[in-house]
Amino acid sequence: MKQAIIRAGLAAGIASLGFAASAKLPVTPETQAKAAEATAKLAWSGKVDGYQLCQAQDRVASQYRSKAAAEGKTVAPAPATPPCVDPGPFVFTPAAPASPGAPEQPKPIEVSGAHSPADTAKSPPSTNAPAAAVNPTPNAGAATAPAPAPGAAPKQ
Repeated sequence: MKQAIIRAGLAAGIASLGFAASAKLPVTPETQAKAAEATAKLAWSGKVDGYQLCQAQDRVASQYRSKAAAEGKTVAPAPATPPCVDPGPFVFTPAAPASPGAPEQPKPIEVSGAHSPADTAKSPPSTNAPAAAVNPTPNAGAATAPAPAPGAAPKQ
């Protein structure tokens, strides 16, 4: 029993070391190209799925309309929808590497940090000043009469 626990612990330790070693491998241009191709293929397969779904919806709608017409039911005209667009076969064209003297492309807004939250506050936003001094009310110096109670008769 103890040997089984020790073996399981050693196997888990070796596996975790393997994962840690693979996590620290440097990213090579070849792996970046493979990742870019996989991303492009995933996007293309999403377009193919959308195209196949569009075709299936068109088939179902036409079958429904033909059956309803055969039964003598009145069917509203089909709403105008864009035609199904075939994405074509998968073609991957890798991006050309940037030349060393070329100017750097501007970063998209999401990467540039334009939408990042503000830095952490270094001091609390509160002050020791009274609220009346910080946010004075308009007409603070004017004397105002209290409003009459609702339903009370006006004074003469």
